[in-house]
Amino acid sequence: MASVKRTVFFVSDSTGITVEALGHSLLSQFEGVDFTLVRRPFIDSEEEAREIVAQIDACRKAEGARPIVFTTLVATHLAEIVHLADAFIISYFETFLAPLENELGVQSNHTVGRTHGSTDSSDYKKRIDAINYTLAHDDGVTDRNLTEADIVLIGVSRCGKTPTSLYLAMQFGLKVANYPLIPEDFERGELPGSLRNIRSKLFGLTILPERLTQIRAERRPNSHYANIANCRYEVQAAERMMQREGIHWLDSSRKSIEEIATTVLQALDLRPH
Repeated sequence: MASVKRTVFFVSDSTGITVEALGHSLLSQFEGVDFTLVRRPFIDSEEEAREIVAQIDACRKAEGARPIVFTTLVATHLAEIVHLADAFIISYFETFLAPLENELGVQSNHTVGRTHGSTDSSDYKKRIDAINYTLAHDDGVTDRNLTEADIVLIGVSRCGKTPTSLYLAMQFGLKVANYPLIPEDFERGELPGSLRNIRSKLFGLTILPERLTQIRAERRPNSHYANIANCRYEVQAAERMMQREGIHWLDSSRKSIEEIATTVLQALDLRPH
């Protein structure tokens, strides 16, 4: 059975990050649909709004199905133009803000970039510090100042530690170090010395050996490092070590970074800064 194909437009008068996050969250609920994504950020004139409408209508005519449009346009005159398009339109402000205004009895600001403009400067600094710390402690580059970390992710090489670390730092302002477990650690049969006194900060990631082989082969094809037998050995040894040491761990093979990050925060009982 052929999959359903639909075109999705993300239309915003700012960066479009908010509307994409909303759209992706909703679209991910529909399996078997092939979505073609079109991003149109920084729409700030009637001419650009009309161009979007023309593009959407042309898509409708060519594909025979209404495009789906997610929009966070704040300016009423621009939103009204886009709503003329022959499309299924989900407006962030109409869907969420208008009902909230009715419930609260208070008019919202409807200001572009309001979230960023109201961000406390100290919070921003904390996030930058967290990102810098996380970059400096990526992949076991250094074990200095590990006691300052909020989280230390451990696991075999290429199991997802780096992207998860950066997500936690950028999204939640947490200082995250990540430390690879290597064959020497397994032969020694214990955690590296620099990790033993911060056991409460440790969280482990693991991965299916078959998936690990694919990832490593992209980096170092036909190597012992990517060999399936070696990957099985490392994954099994790492899991045994984490189980023996009483460290929470998660299989990252079929998890999104968002799911992994949420599990880490819950397991270590952490709250974002």
